[in-house]
Order: sequence, then C-alpha cells, then structure tokens
Amino acid sequence: MKKNIIVSGSLAYDRIMDFPGYFYDHILPEKLHMLNVAFQVDSVKEKFGGTAGNIAYALCLLGEHPLISGAIGHDYRRYFEWFAKNGIATDNIKIIDNDLTASAYITTDKADNQITGFHPGAMKYSAALDFEKLNPKETIVTVSPGNLSDMRTYPLFCKARGIDYIFDPGQSLPMLEAADLTQAIEGCRILIANDYELELITSKTGLNKAALLKLAKIIIVTQGECGSLVSTQDEELKIPVVKPKKAVDPTGAGDAYRGGLIYGLVHGKSIKDCAMMGSVCASFCVEQVGTQEYRFSMEEFNDRLNSC
Repeated sequence: MKKNIIVSGSLAYDRIMDFPGYFYDHILPEKLHMLNVAFQVDSVKEKFGGTAGNIAYALCLLGEHPLISGAIGHDYRRYFEWFAKNGIATDNIKIIDNDLTASAYITTDKADNQITGFHPGAMKYSAALDFEKLNPKETIVTVSPGNLSDMRTYPLFCKARGIDYIFDPGQSLPMLEAADLTQAIEGCRILIANDYELELITSKTGLNKAALLKLAKIIIVTQGECGSLVSTQDEELKIPVVKPKKAVDPTGAGDAYRGGLIYGLVHGKSIKDCAMMGSVCASFCVEQVGTQEYRFSMEEFNDRLNSC
C-alpha cells in the first residue's frame, strides 16, 4: 500500500556564500575563548531551503506528492510560486503574517567546512498538523528540524495514532532536552543523523548506540563522502556514496538523501535499497549550488541507481 508522506520541518530562504580560503587559517586555537573573526566571501546566492522544503523537493522529483507541515512568513509568495512550479502542495503550510520566513546564512570554505547562522522567524510558530485527519495505515511522517514544539509533540501524536515516523533532529539537537530526545526516539521507525549528531544524541541522553537501537527500529548515520551506515539490532550495512559527475556544493545533500530514503520506504523496498536510493538522490544534489537546484528524470535516477 502506497503511503501518504508528511514532511514536518523548516521552510527557509538560504543565503549561500563561498569563502575562498580555509576557516582554520583564520582561527587561532589559543584564542577560541575570545573569538572575533570576519570572513570576506566571494559571492552570495539566495536559494529556497529549509529541511521540509528540501526533502519535499527531492520527493517530488521522484514522482511523489508529499504534504509539508511547517510555517512560513509574510514573504512567502516567492516560495509558494516555486512550489507551484514544481507541483508541491502548500495546503498544510501555516502562513505567519507578522514575521519573516526563516533564513539560513551558510558560508562554505574550500574544504567544504560550513558555518551557518540561522534566524527562525516564522519557524517559531507551530504548524499545528491535524493528526485526526491522517489514516495511520496510509501515512508516514518525517519529523525534521523545525519548530521545537512540533518536534516534541509530533512523535507523541504519531505513537498515539499508530503512525510510522522518522525522527531526524539534526540542527535542532542543541535546543532539545535529553527527555525530549529519548521520548521521540522511542518507537520511531528510523532515527537518522550524521556522525556528529549521533555523538551529540548519545552525549545528551546518556544512551550508547546499542541502547538507542532498543528504542528505534533502525539507526542511519550519514557520513558525507564516506556514504552512510544503517544499523539494526541484527546487522550493520555500509552504504557507499554514489559518485556525482562533479561535486560542486554539499549543501542540502543530507535532505536529498532523506528524500530518496523515504521514496524507497513508501515503495516497500528493503532498508539497504532505501539507503542506496538516498545516496543516489544526494549525488544529484551536490552537482549544483543550492538545495533545490538539481534535477533528474526517473530514467536518470534509475540509471545511476542500477550502476551502483
């Protein structure tokens, strides 16, 4: 049975900047306690972003019709025009008339290290998804970085209604308490994080990976250019990275991975195949600057998948 996909998370305008050097050349380790640095960038590009927007975009390229649960500011029109152009529904997006859309200021150096400043704007407001209208057997929810109240309560609503959900705390981890994390992880179908984020989760909750696997059915750790690691209570699967034609910008690759992963899940694929689809989707993303700039046909996607 094909499932409806709810993607909960942020909607944002990304300002992407390229720094022509290396951050570490301009930071004195012995002065970290009084850090005061400035990085002159070569260019600034404004792109559509946010975790919910990025994941939904990837899913739409794959022929899915996800629903976004998120909040957007009074400057929403350009984003909604982009969604309309790409066939992404806006019905469940809450418009906040007295605030701006969230904004991310992302600077990337020559080693692909990134420093990000983020203003939450409309993301401070709950999207207030009506879970009573969702058919538990036909729905999967992804809880990604966004409004903190939604990140705390959506897992509870999912468990109360028997709805499959993926917990993807990402950049919101520093703001979530240990109890919030443990409660959200317990019962989720998949916990997904990168290497650093998983270390932060274990540090905050006091639970090692083995203990976390008693709460979540599956843990997926994305590892950048090293691929990803899928762990269950029975096995660990190393998923290779899919080589892009040319790596231009890593921004948004993680969200693209999640889009491919979810696509596999709703089509009943094995977790190994789902993760591989995530890697393929991410490989297209890094070929362009920006999180929603890449495109592919299903034929191109399947060709790259079949060549792995």
